[in-house]
Amino acid sequence: MSLDVPPALLEQAERGEVDEAAFVDCVRTSLPYAWEMVSTLVAQLKVEGGEFADNQTPPPDEQHRGQLLRALASDAIRGALERHFGVRLAFQNCHRVAVFPLDGSADERLARFTSIRGQLLNQSPELRDC
Repeated sequence: MSLDVPPALLEQAERGEVDEAAFVDCVRTSLPYAWEMVSTLVAQLKVEGGEFADNQTPPPDEQHRGQLLRALASDAIRGALERHFGVRLAFQNCHRVAVFPLDGSADERLARFTSIRGQLLNQSPELRDC
């Protein structure tokens, strides 16, 4: 299961209306490693500036890796994170999460990061089973 959904949030979904802030809080509490990773990268981008901020350190274990996969493989979760933090997210190799500004200033860098070439250049034997 991806998220630990509180009964009140599930009831909202059953009625057809969902408060996005409540959903984002559900993501924060259900996927704390993924949340912390994105939060840290957003803060890094704001402080350091530049075209993007990324993580290149693999998660400490499969549970943490699973959180990243669930957060970034779900369109709903990923989209909610992007709207909440005001960034665009990109993902490579089960751990390399990157945040890009929304304003278009890093469009070319985002295109390189998410390209087939970028994916191939980011491979290594250590990451074969991630």
